[in-house]
Amino acid sequence: MTGNLISVQGLVVKFSLRGRVLTAIRDASLDVPLGKTLAIVGESGSGKSVLAKSFVGMLDANGWVDAGDIMFEGENLATFREEKQWVRIRGKKIAMVFQDPMTALNPLRTIGMQIQETVKLHQQLEGAAAKERAIELLSEVGIASPRERYHQYPHEFSGGMRQRVVIAIAMACQPRLLICDEPTTALDVTIQAQILELIRRLQEEHKLTVIYITHDLGVVAHVADKVAVMYAGEIVECGMADDIFFNPQHPYTWALMSSLPQLGVKGEPLFSISGTPPNLFNEIVGDAFAPRNPRALKIDFVERPPVFKVSDTHYAKTWLLDPRAPRVEPPPAIKQIKLQYGEGRVRA
Repeated sequence: MTGNLISVQGLVVKFSLRGRVLTAIRDASLDVPLGKTLAIVGESGSGKSVLAKSFVGMLDANGWVDAGDIMFEGENLATFREEKQWVRIRGKKIAMVFQDPMTALNPLRTIGMQIQETVKLHQQLEGAAAKERAIELLSEVGIASPRERYHQYPHEFSGGMRQRVVIAIAMACQPRLLICDEPTTALDVTIQAQILELIRRLQEEHKLTVIYITHDLGVVAHVADKVAVMYAGEIVECGMADDIFFNPQHPYTWALMSSLPQLGVKGEPLFSISGTPPNLFNEIVGDAFAPRNPRALKIDFVERPPVFKVSDTHYAKTWLLDPRAPRVEPPPAIKQIKLQYGEGRVRA
């Protein structure tokens, strides 16, 4: 499979809050390769979930796409304004797995009926046929004794099992794109690995394209083919996973990598990024990360950096890539990654 399933160009997403306008996504451009796994990483509030929700028309009522394009199968999703337009796409072609399965499931309805409802809506199956398909899906996502579990309620399932049910509901739609928004955040490490393996297996079996929304670089190293780094609503660096882990170019990516616990030195405090992200109600001048960047150049505070090409698969928005910029060495942790892991990826 070649080509891109989704291409985003110049996307701007805004929200109206208490009479003020917040720009949550600022001129984001991104290609999602067909059949591959893209991980979107960044701190909380960087715009990861808002970007993903714009793909399925799930922005809050006070939010809107202000500019840009989201091309998917020949249609520009950024132009959709009515719910009937999104019904053709949401679930049926692009499905989403949310962070907290307990809030994603209805506590008053049985697990089976919630899956069956989706099967009925998107596969036009009724009655016994819909029930059998729901049971098949429970089995497919690794739920033991699916016929008995079909009649149980969400509170009777563990966190990992509930997340499997949410994945089953998403797969009931037979989508082309599966968006996983922090799907393992509330789970322990063992269950987390099981859920990641489940999604990987389903991707192979159903030829899915997958987007992970996460702040966990360990998850990224385990699953991603391509990585997009977001900061303050902007994609500041994008490349293949090995590009990002072994040849990062943006100072924010350097800071994220330096925060990996695996790179900590015994007896010394773990690295943390100083300062806080900018207020997105305000107009951002220059590089949004500059006030937190000890290696910032003077121009970072004055002018927004353009996109610089590192290679055919790797791009970054930083003035450090300008031919006129002085030579700035990355932090020691970046060199340590190369020495410690060689050509293999950093594992959790």
